[in-house]
Amino acid sequence: MKKLTLLFLILTSLGYAQVENDTLKLEPIEDTKTLFSEGDSIVLKQVDSLITLKINKEAALIDSLWLTELINSPLYDTIQYVLRDDEKLVTELEELPTELLKKRLKVLDSKTPFHIEYNSQLESIIKTYLKRRKSSFSGLLEKARYYFPMFEEQLDKYDIPLEIKYLAIVESALKPRAKSRVGATGLWQFMYPTGKMFDLKVSSYVDERQDPYKATEAACKYLASLYKIFGDWDLALAAYNSGPGNVSKAIRRSNGSKNYWNIRHNLPRETAGYVPAFYATLYIFEYAKEHNIVARKSALPLFKTDTVQVKRQMTFEQINETLDVDIELLQFLNPQYKLDIIPYVEGRNYTLSLPVESIGNFLSNEEEIYAFVEKQEEKREKPLPKYTELNDRIRYKVRSGDFLGKIANRYGVSVSNLKRWNNMRSTRLRIGQYLTVYPRRMNGVSVSSSKSTVKKPTSTKKKPLPTGPHQIYTVKSGESLWVIAQKFPNVSVQDIKDWNDNWSVKGLKPGTKLKIFSK
Repeated sequence: MKKLTLLFLILTSLGYAQVENDTLKLEPIEDTKTLFSEGDSIVLKQVDSLITLKINKEAALIDSLWLTELINSPLYDTIQYVLRDDEKLVTELEELPTELLKKRLKVLDSKTPFHIEYNSQLESIIKTYLKRRKSSFSGLLEKARYYFPMFEEQLDKYDIPLEIKYLAIVESALKPRAKSRVGATGLWQFMYPTGKMFDLKVSSYVDERQDPYKATEAACKYLASLYKIFGDWDLALAAYNSGPGNVSKAIRRSNGSKNYWNIRHNLPRETAGYVPAFYATLYIFEYAKEHNIVARKSALPLFKTDTVQVKRQMTFEQINETLDVDIELLQFLNPQYKLDIIPYVEGRNYTLSLPVESIGNFLSNEEEIYAFVEKQEEKREKPLPKYTELNDRIRYKVRSGDFLGKIANRYGVSVSNLKRWNNMRSTRLRIGQYLTVYPRRMNGVSVSSSKSTVKKPTSTKKKPLPTGPHQIYTVKSGESLWVIAQKFPNVSVQDIKDWNDNWSVKGLKPGTKLKIFSK
């Protein structure tokens, strides 16, 4: 698999509060753009709700007591992490003498199934991380608090070394929506065909390569199959990166040796640096305490989340408006939903992940929430995109005038992939030839972008703003559109949205001026 240049997040603190009465009053956090990057957030923010939520105090108390037990358990404090870097290598570092590094690598080699041998390149990678990227590690350490328990559960299930969890940091920097220039996607960077091999489905709404649970299980199945082939975890890691074929070729060119360090010079350049990057990552997080690398203790751990199966199609914005869960957090917890829409499809069980307290609110107010969504959908002028699934593969018959670039563009794939899927050494085609294609586009229309799947209606006109007497209302702290609408006779939430151009739920802040017309 191809790699992404790693990006690193600076995470901020999280918190939530629940008042003593039977409704939630939640405070918004300002300057969202400075806190989050590409919707990749595990920090709880709270905004105003458009409906009044019922709180089941007894159930909330049970949740609170259980979370307290988990927080006080050893599991909460033993979670750790990793990363990689392509900058100019550092060869000298006062805090890590070469002899001390050799000693520590021997310890790691003795307690893991990997062949962790000292060499100068590995030393340079480790020292480069420590010198230039130490300040970035706390963010990864904190994200690991959410992801590593999930990884370890699946790794243990498939009898895979738990240290393999660090591979996801080398692959994606723990970004569930990460995508490489060649289309490798998700925490574990699956290409489309490899994902299909392990039952990761892709549709116009859902990309299961971005589903942390399903993609992690698929990665475990793939790694287990590679280990079964090579009988060596170092070679299995190399094959995960470059494919079993390249590792097999390197073994042949190395006179049959199956020691990674002996065949490394015959591997593709990227793979030659891939396993050392994994070892460097493993070292840094196994010895994080010794290098004063500390994770923040404020973001969302996995055990503070839960899932619920939805009974109708819902958008993240609707969930945001009813449950006070910030959209960036919804995107982090539910990264598989490409358009920020959870579809409802007969025979498919699509779930919504939320913080535990929000799961309780959802279940206690399920009927009211679905009623709110129903009313919003009745008023929607632009239909949501149609749900379509990509086939496992198609057989394309070459016609007159076709060439590989034209076919690749039609289905949203690369020429190199077309050649690889069809064992082609040149770009020559003949009329009538059949090609195997794993499309990323349906009927020539991309399904990887929400903009490309929604056609703007040609006849829909914007509602004209009313004329006549009106007043300007200044939003106060803690107010939602729902609360404001109750203050004016016969005024609905949708009225306020229609009367105030360029409306966005994120734009409702203390001091915002709203036009309120008389009805």
